[in-house]
Amino acid sequence: MKHLNKLLLTVMMVMGLSSHAQDSNNPWAISFGVNAVDTKTSAGGGKNFLDRHFSQPFAVKDNWNILPSVSYLSVSKYVGDNFSFGISGSVNKIDKYVKFNPTAPGHDSRGYVVSNPGDLMYYGIDATIKYSFMSLVKSKVIDPSLSVGGGYTFFGDSSYGTVNPGAGLTFWFTDNIGLELATKYKKSFGDREDAAGVPDAPSHFQHTAGLIFKFGGKDTDGDGIYDRDDACPDVAGLKQFNGCPDTDGDGIQDSEDACPDVAGLAALKGCPDTDGDGIADKDDACPDVAGLAALKGCPDADGDGVADKDDKCPTVAGPRENAGCPWPDTDGDGVLDKDDKCPTVRGTVANQGCPEVSEEVMKTLNNYGKVILFDSGKSTFQKGTYTVLQSITSILKEYPYSKFMIEGHTDSDGSNELNQALSENRAAAVKNYLIENGIETDRLRSTGFGETKPIASNKTAKGKAENRRVEISLIKE
Repeated sequence: MKHLNKLLLTVMMVMGLSSHAQDSNNPWAISFGVNAVDTKTSAGGGKNFLDRHFSQPFAVKDNWNILPSVSYLSVSKYVGDNFSFGISGSVNKIDKYVKFNPTAPGHDSRGYVVSNPGDLMYYGIDATIKYSFMSLVKSKVIDPSLSVGGGYTFFGDSSYGTVNPGAGLTFWFTDNIGLELATKYKKSFGDREDAAGVPDAPSHFQHTAGLIFKFGGKDTDGDGIYDRDDACPDVAGLKQFNGCPDTDGDGIQDSEDACPDVAGLAALKGCPDTDGDGIADKDDACPDVAGLAALKGCPDADGDGVADKDDKCPTVAGPRENAGCPWPDTDGDGVLDKDDKCPTVRGTVANQGCPEVSEEVMKTLNNYGKVILFDSGKSTFQKGTYTVLQSITSILKEYPYSKFMIEGHTDSDGSNELNQALSENRAAAVKNYLIENGIETDRLRSTGFGETKPIASNKTAKGKAENRRVEISLIKE
């Protein structure tokens, strides 16, 4: 029981150690199994150093001391750059002690004798620095290593320190579990035996075979990728995305997927394109029918720049201002209704779609003007004049965007001042009549010239009659 306490003490010491990492993910490793102690290496004899130390390395039945139970325990941590540091404890029973004595009874052909020194108990406490070649050989299964360290050995009633070079080979069944094989040459610096020939501080080989478990790695989201390598440690993901998820399974991780819940195309940042027009459905105003990028994915059958869904004339090109329909030209004068000031009356382009007032029309107007009759010395109309005024009104309505000047004239009877005022009042009277009968005010102006512009002689009654007149002229702007 006291020996078991020594082993437990060793384990407690190991568990209290702190270092860096067993590997890049699991900070700790623990291994346990059986150990074998072989004392032949320090027995002497042999032809040379190598023969003396390394001959008969696998003489298990003859030279190895093995307990048929778990007899070693090791705990280690990785210290970076493929190095790990660990402490181990082991227990054994020495019932095979090898000596070189070619004269002793029972020696073999090489002069070695194996005896039982009294079933001596063996305990070892060792610290080891190990270098792994696993990354060098680029294997995920085979893990060769070299090690060096030191320890303290209890050999029967003796105890002594050792320097321990060694080598190992581990076969990893999984990322965390493996079979570990190792050997150490535990070189002592004391006498091999005391004066009575009892083992004192023999150098020896110690071989171990057992299971190794790596542990301590943290995988918060349980996706099999350790947090230190997991770009999304709090949500389960895929190895190819460093632990980040791809919810819709389109091969684009969610963090880079503009549509993470629906499978899509890499070219559209993971968004689908149902109609195949190169515009992601989320940005496509017409996702079920192929269209143009300029129209947010909607088609334009007539190519007028108005999407079919907004085009009231989808098969005929027309401007956006008219909902995709061509502008009408109701009167067929070549001026579109939108620009035609007289959309229902055929006109000319030069006159903005309105008919132009011809010289013939002006002649007709002035002929009417000559027969407008006023009461003597007044600006009131004689009864028969209203028919003439109505005819003038009808003609002006045919040219709704033309403007006219109404001029009043008198003969020379009376003073100049009286004639001037009378001509102005008579022109104004015609203007007012036209306005009252539907002609827009801004289309008409009036003025008077008195007796200053006669068209005939004022010396005859006929000439005076011709000079008393109303003339209408076209205002050109």
